[in-house]
Amino acid sequence: MIPKTNPRILLTNDDGVHARGLKVLEAIARELSDDVWIVAPALEQSGAGRSLSLHAPLRIRQYDEQRFSVSGTPTDAVLIGVQDLVKGKKPDLILSGVNRGQNIAEDVTFSGTVAGAMQGMQLGIPSVALSQAYGFKKGDPIEWETAQTFGAPILRRLFDLKWPEDVLININFPDAKVEDVTEVEVTRQGRRDQHILHAEHRTDPRGDDYYWLAFKGLLSNPPEGVDLRAIYEGKISVTPLHMDLTHGETLGNLKRMLGGVPPRS
Repeated sequence: MIPKTNPRILLTNDDGVHARGLKVLEAIARELSDDVWIVAPALEQSGAGRSLSLHAPLRIRQYDEQRFSVSGTPTDAVLIGVQDLVKGKKPDLILSGVNRGQNIAEDVTFSGTVAGAMQGMQLGIPSVALSQAYGFKKGDPIEWETAQTFGAPILRRLFDLKWPEDVLININFPDAKVEDVTEVEVTRQGRRDQHILHAEHRTDPRGDDYYWLAFKGLLSNPPEGVDLRAIYEGKISVTPLHMDLTHGETLGNLKRMLGGVPPRS
C-alpha cells in the first residue's frame, strides 16, 4: 500500500523532460508529496512502447538535485531512475504522463506513457499512467486543467487500494473542460472497430519517397464499460492493466489440439 504521508514519487513520461504534460504531472504529484523525483526522456519518445536502448550508451543530464533526463526511452528512464538516480529508498509510487493525447484501447500496446508505468510495475512499484485526451473538439486547446484538477484526488483514492503487483492503473482524462466532467468510470480496455493508424506516402524535392505515420480521426462504436466509450462520453476512465497477454479461451482450444506428443505430419 502506498504511504498516505509524503510518499516518494518518481515521475516520467514519453513526451520528453520539457513537455507541458510533465509540468502538469509535477503539479499533481506535489499535491501528494514533497518528495518528488523526475527522470524522463531527453527527447520525445511517443510510440516507443516497451523498447529498450540496447545498442547505444545512455547519457544522463541533471537539472537539479531530483530532476534528470535520460537519452533513451521511458523504460530506460524508469529503470535507471529506480536503480541509480533516486538516492536512498526506492520510490513508493511511479507516475507516467501526463501524456499529450489519450492512451486507450490498442494504444496501450505502443504507448511510451503506459510503458513507463509498466516498467515501474515490473520493478515491484505501484505505477499509474495518466493521459489527457484531445482532438475530439477540433481546434480547441488541450484541456490540461482537467488532468491537473482531478489527478491528485483520484490518486489519493488509489492510495487506499492494494492492487496486485502485476497490475498498473491507466487513467485517461476526457477532452472536456473541468466543469463539464461529472463522472469517473472504471473501465475495461476497449478495441477500436476502425483502423486509425496509417502510413502517409510523400515524395521529397529530390524525388525520393518517404512516409509519415499518422492517425485518422475516426470514432468507433464501442460497448458500454470500455475506456473508448468513457472518453467519448466525457468521463474520466480508470482501467487496471496487467502484463498477461494470454488469451484464455484459445489457450484451452490449443491444449486440446496440440497438447501431448508433437505431430510429425
